[in-house]
Amino acid sequence: MKPVSFLLVGIGGYGNLYLKTLFEQSLHAHIRGVVDIDPTRSEHYPQLIQHRIPIYSSMEAFYQQKSADLAILSTPIHLHAQQICEALSHGSHVLCEKPLSSTQPDAKRIIETRNRTGKFVAIGFNWSFTSSIQTLKKDVMAGLFGKAKRLKTVVLWPRTQDYFQRTSWAGKKVSGDGTPIWDSVANNATSHFLHNMLYVLGAEQDRSAEVTTVTAELYRANDIETFDTCAVKLKTDEETEVLFFASHAVREEMGPRFLFEFEKAVITYNKGEDIVAHFDDGSKKVYPDPEGDHLAKLRVCLQAVKAGSDQILCGPEASFPHVQSIHAMQQSVPEVASFSERLLREDSRLIWVEGLADALLDCFERGCLPSEAGLAWSQKGEEVSVES
Repeated sequence: MKPVSFLLVGIGGYGNLYLKTLFEQSLHAHIRGVVDIDPTRSEHYPQLIQHRIPIYSSMEAFYQQKSADLAILSTPIHLHAQQICEALSHGSHVLCEKPLSSTQPDAKRIIETRNRTGKFVAIGFNWSFTSSIQTLKKDVMAGLFGKAKRLKTVVLWPRTQDYFQRTSWAGKKVSGDGTPIWDSVANNATSHFLHNMLYVLGAEQDRSAEVTTVTAELYRANDIETFDTCAVKLKTDEETEVLFFASHAVREEMGPRFLFEFEKAVITYNKGEDIVAHFDDGSKKVYPDPEGDHLAKLRVCLQAVKAGSDQILCGPEASFPHVQSIHAMQQSVPEVASFSERLLREDSRLIWVEGLADALLDCFERGCLPSEAGLAWSQKGEEVSVES
């Protein structure tokens, strides 16, 4: 069988990881070209030159000369829809980094293009492609734990001002030409873990749970347009409560950590440990730590291309509820609340909020939003209904 041919779009940042993997591992794959407006930023640029891999300034320029079985997109959020559709229209399957898109109409356009071209689209929510989460999801679908009652996750990941200044679109609502971006803590770095709760509740392998209502609290400590801290309560069509707490404005890293409550079991996870289902009868079932395999998505997509399959574990339909949730969060809180300056602290370009980490952990433990906990700085958003 001939090697799978690749086009890599975006080789700075996360794209470096794909290049490193393709250069160092024997995956029976061939890089036909890369697209980047400044390829010299990539730490693997010398290898690209050494291996004489063609470098293009645009996808259009690549497809005028070549084709690829699989296009891997590691590009800004607001470019996802246009680039996914362009790759599909030129006969490539697609593995795109999360999220699916910045708007619901764009997400629907991706699905329509995917259906028309017959190629698959995989969205790179890392955990969804791991055998650990796939096994857990199948057990949830089979009713092993009984009905889901409440799922909650907390992720506290400090990010310095350099993180928010690394690109022109970081922390922005829209781009210079008015294209929606909505980059935020919930739509970028920690989006994997909001999506994961919806994904494990999905009734089918390639679906996530449908979200019916969203109530959000959105805050910022950094000088950005969107938010670096959130506390969100979602309800699914099965009346399961989903709680998500995340912040970049904290001093020390913690999480992801989750606790999923079902009728017959409680499932727990702390970063660096296994997922453990604790059944009411005292028995346990263990699932390996999904954090240890960030590129399971690449192997899954390679196998799908080789098998000639258009079925994928985490595609547009599975990713769409996350897009809906982000949109509903914006509707719930039209104006993001800024933390009071008296609470802000700064150290080595990290801006953090005094007491915020403890407050969010307490809300996680209690299963409530900051406003419900009576925190002085809290501002509760409106409950928003999500279209089906």
